[in-house]
Amino acid sequence: MNFDAAITAVVVIDPQNDVLSPKGSVWGAVGASVTENNTVPNLVSVVEVAKKKGIEVFVSPHYFYPTDWAWKLNGPVEAGEFDAGTFSRRGALTLEGFEGSGADWVEPLKHYIEDGKTIVVSPHKVFGPQTNDLVLQLRKRRIQQILLCGMIANLCVESHLRDLIEQGFEVTVISDATAGPRHPDWGDGYKAAIANYKFLAHSVLSTSEVVNLLC
Repeated sequence: MNFDAAITAVVVIDPQNDVLSPKGSVWGAVGASVTENNTVPNLVSVVEVAKKKGIEVFVSPHYFYPTDWAWKLNGPVEAGEFDAGTFSRRGALTLEGFEGSGADWVEPLKHYIEDGKTIVVSPHKVFGPQTNDLVLQLRKRRIQQILLCGMIANLCVESHLRDLIEQGFEVTVISDATAGPRHPDWGDGYKAAIANYKFLAHSVLSTSEVVNLLC
């Protein structure tokens, strides 16, 4: 992909404490991958260069409200999220208890996200953007090319990748600005995601490659 800043956006999935902080509810599953990939500093590098170059940054967050706890037919990840209180907020109309919670932004990214310019879309509810307004917000700004990063590699990031491709966007995944879970029976989610990215995405680049291309 040859990036055109006028039609390019960085899309960050779930840059939240529960998946990126050692205090997060999912750290036991993803912490090793986050640490090995240097995921948080890499996310900071990508967002920082995008801001400097005038490239818009979108955040697609993951929130659960008490009204969601009545869901039926949950898969194993959804059930685990509810059991652990992952991405939990006290309600859609309040920020009570949000500051510093698992649903809050991971600290190194917070001031970038809260700069008044970052587009934070409505929350996606399972894995992909079909349940939020990400695509609408991208279309309204005539974005065509996407640099995709965030969490979790084989779940929300891959689901966003698949849907955005189906919607006609050109998508580059930033391979070390994400991370995945490791499970004793299910395997390494990050390795599985990287294999799929290479089959699906228009390109798969490292953080340093993306920064060099944008600078």
